[in-house]
Amino acid sequence: MYNQQPSSYQAPIFTMADISVEKMNSILRLVYLWMGLGLLTTSLTAVVVANTPALFELAYAPGMGIITMVLLIGISIALGIGVTRNWLKPGMAIALFFVYAIVMGFALSIIVVFAEFNPSAVYSAAGTAAALFGAMTFVGFTTKMDLSRFGFFFMAALFGLIVATLINIFLKSDTFDFIISVAGVLIFTALTAYDTQKIKMMANNPAIQADGSLAVKVSIIGALELYLDLINLFLFLLRIFASRD
Repeated sequence: MYNQQPSSYQAPIFTMADISVEKMNSILRLVYLWMGLGLLTTSLTAVVVANTPALFELAYAPGMGIITMVLLIGISIALGIGVTRNWLKPGMAIALFFVYAIVMGFALSIIVVFAEFNPSAVYSAAGTAAALFGAMTFVGFTTKMDLSRFGFFFMAALFGLIVATLINIFLKSDTFDFIISVAGVLIFTALTAYDTQKIKMMANNPAIQADGSLAVKVSIIGALELYLDLINLFLFLLRIFASRD
């Protein structure tokens, strides 16, 4: 589920006089509003699918996992390219984001069923993910360190994580799976701080502040990145807590 993509926007050199704190805060509020609504949409979709036998059977029909993954990757690429090249309208960006959230809920409906058998693992994973996300969001907003210098290393680590996951599909090693899960938690914990700082810098960008349409589209991209950080944190933590039980 971890299709992260770096934003193409870089904050240019500007003076404090160029920055509107009010506009910056409005962009940040949009980011967290979209993220929250996306998580709610995913959760409701998962519950509906899990409690509708026909939909649940469809969700886990042969080949559906591949179709779902292709859809998720395709939507994220369309959002990234559409915003970067400025051909995607704000309304379409919002619609794509919620389609993404629905597809994700469709794919994760199994967790609702799993929660009936092992609620402690699901609740522990959710609580720990929320705590880590909140802590690293605070770090991303407050740290004076420029985290953008580590962007290449984060992306390389994410690529390595994907490769390791694919390899373990064939190895089916529980030990390797546990190592991958721990690495996933560490990577997405760090990415939360990295993405938070990046979104803060974009919200500080006067060019984005001056263009209401662009601000909405950038807030959607930021929301998707943080949404994926939290979802992936939860999924890797769930694998760890479930393995302990």
